[in-house]
Amino acid sequence: MGSTGRANRQMGSAVDGRPGFVASLRAALPVEGLWTMPVVAAVSGGADSVALLVALRRIVPSDSERRLIVVHAEHDLRSTAAADRDFVARLADRLGLAMIWRQLCVRNSDDLGEGIEGRARRLRYEFLAEVAAELGARHVVVAHTADDQAETILHRMLRGTGLAGLGGMTAARPLSPGVSLLRPMLRLSRADARAFLSVIGQDWREDPTNADTRHARNFLRHEVITRCENGPFPAATAALVRLGHQAAVVAAAIRSAAEHLLESCSCRHADGSIVLRINELSGLDAHLIAEVFVALWRREGWPQRDMTAKHYAALAEMVTAEHAMQTAFDAPGRVAVRRLSDNQLTLARNA
Repeated sequence: MGSTGRANRQMGSAVDGRPGFVASLRAALPVEGLWTMPVVAAVSGGADSVALLVALRRIVPSDSERRLIVVHAEHDLRSTAAADRDFVARLADRLGLAMIWRQLCVRNSDDLGEGIEGRARRLRYEFLAEVAAELGARHVVVAHTADDQAETILHRMLRGTGLAGLGGMTAARPLSPGVSLLRPMLRLSRADARAFLSVIGQDWREDPTNADTRHARNFLRHEVITRCENGPFPAATAALVRLGHQAAVVAAAIRSAAEHLLESCSCRHADGSIVLRINELSGLDAHLIAEVFVALWRREGWPQRDMTAKHYAALAEMVTAEHAMQTAFDAPGRVAVRRLSDNQLTLARNA
């Protein structure tokens, strides 16, 4: 069964020092225009999301309180789901906020090969995007912390992600057309959230499934990161977050360079096809050339889901080889690539 949690009195750095939990959260939110439209706060009832909601309630201007909307997704994955929903409803009512909730049928949804965790996450974000669209909200705020960031980076690392994936979660990303997903707690820890709640005497709900190490994220949390921090690597979370930040900086630099190269060496024919001038790329590192193709796919909006590192490497090979063995390549998403001369590569997506 789920239970109501209460933090111990050991203070987190963002609570007992400066600037404080609420001020840290405020500093991570957009400065201009946030409260001119409804703002959706995703609240599960756990400590992190409860701390987020209470802090947002203190931040929202007095003339904009009705624009802060609590949204709760009730998953059919545990027996305590209804009690969690009731807890969030009571909290929202006490804070004077409107609440929207929906039961999400995770177990009975189509299996797209994403696993039950991935399916729950997809349905939850689809629900949040739908609510935002109905309300006319431009921002959905979630309670991902530095600990979540560390777990994400380690998870991606073990699954074999590239450099961009090592960057972890971004502080903001598009959720749906016109709607941004905000993560203002990425520089705050779970301990910070619990310490804040302890100081103000606010309870939360404990999710017993978070202890189930059969799930990948829980395994990394309890069997890897926690054991590292309790053993020889007490700063494991901070180190992973720092790695993610460094990877994100490098990935952004590479992306910028690739986009600049793409603009300088490409042109568009009247029929919509793209021409790359090979001699402007051939002396560069093959990995950077591959990133130019990634930038091209991104710019043109061509399907990227089935494009792998091997596909981009094959495209780079068509550029770097002095006498290319392969002069024609059909990429996933119906993109035809042809090397017409020693200095020309054409790409076009077929209807």
